[in-house]
Amino acid sequence: EQGTNPQFLPFPDRVHIITWNVGSAVPPDDITSLLGLNVSDGNTDMYIVGLQEVNSMINKRLKDAFFTDQWSEVFMDTLSPFGYVLVTSERMQGILLLVFAKYYHLPFLRGVQTETTRTGLGGYWGNKGGVSARMTIFGHSVCFLNCHLPAHMENSEQRMDDFESILQQQQFQGQTATNVLHHDVVFWFGDLNFRIEDYDIPFVKNAIDNNKFPQLWEKDQLNMAKESEQLLEGFLEGPLKFPPTYKFDVGTNTYDTSGKKRKPAWTDRILWRLRPASQIPPMKRGLASGLTSGTRVAQHFYRSHMEYTISDHKPVSSIFTLQFPYKVDVPWVTLMVEDEWTSVSDATARFKVVPNFSRSSWDWIGLYKVSGC
Repeated sequence: EQGTNPQFLPFPDRVHIITWNVGSAVPPDDITSLLGLNVSDGNTDMYIVGLQEVNSMINKRLKDAFFTDQWSEVFMDTLSPFGYVLVTSERMQGILLLVFAKYYHLPFLRGVQTETTRTGLGGYWGNKGGVSARMTIFGHSVCFLNCHLPAHMENSEQRMDDFESILQQQQFQGQTATNVLHHDVVFWFGDLNFRIEDYDIPFVKNAIDNNKFPQLWEKDQLNMAKESEQLLEGFLEGPLKFPPTYKFDVGTNTYDTSGKKRKPAWTDRILWRLRPASQIPPMKRGLASGLTSGTRVAQHFYRSHMEYTISDHKPVSSIFTLQFPYKVDVPWVTLMVEDEWTSVSDATARFKVVPNFSRSSWDWIGLYKVSGC
């Protein structure tokens, strides 16, 4: 497809998204396989991590106001040696969103903003809701939205109502992409809590044991909602070819054996949406092709990670490539360092800015140590 359409760049951006309800657990010692670092070719440009039910006891929240939490630290410590830096993070009680990128992409990630929306207890409590991070990536607006929606089989409609509230309430500054759905690309993920209707537990478990997952797809509440809810128009999801990720006995790969005996369900999901061409400003419409913004999204895998047993949920991950019709790849500021710094007296750097760069008295230069660089 790239060969027949030179408008699209031959080097797409690769984004790895992870969602995991960690059930207030302490992080595992090793998250290498979760991040795919044991099999990665090193070409992943960004990691997006959405967690739910991160320990949010009162004393822990007070500590987190001044220090990073354990989960943020383990992801930073694991990714830093591979040249990734934390671009932004946002936390609302137990809902945590982390955005990492290769350090050399930082000049082209602009307009970074985060938002939070509480939906628990009628909007007063942040145990449920949505946390987002938006930015432009090489000139294209992208929004990452991590949600934890209401639980239980009977609350499918409430889940949709809460998602609608999140989309309505999250507003961003700037002239373009002032809300979630105005972005060129939206990634929506989290513990969305949708269940499998009608079928009883033995039927569901039999389908799982025999790898007959398609038997369950038509009764999955999110799949059903996508057929009937206008709000979900345009949202796409890869096929659910992995076992339902909830609910497990902690420390095992055995579905719930407690007295509640929760029916297995695909509660943990990753979806994406491309902005319809009808929403693109006229000045940019000529750059778009087809029915969308001109950016193309391809999903390369969509899987669960059964090896992690610290929670009653299994983590889910997916890798995407984003192909942009053009790239804004000229940095606003270029630092020039002539030689390797060997002492404080040698630590001199010059910089240049692009013409018409809007300077401010708040401008500053930061120096960071990045492992592996």
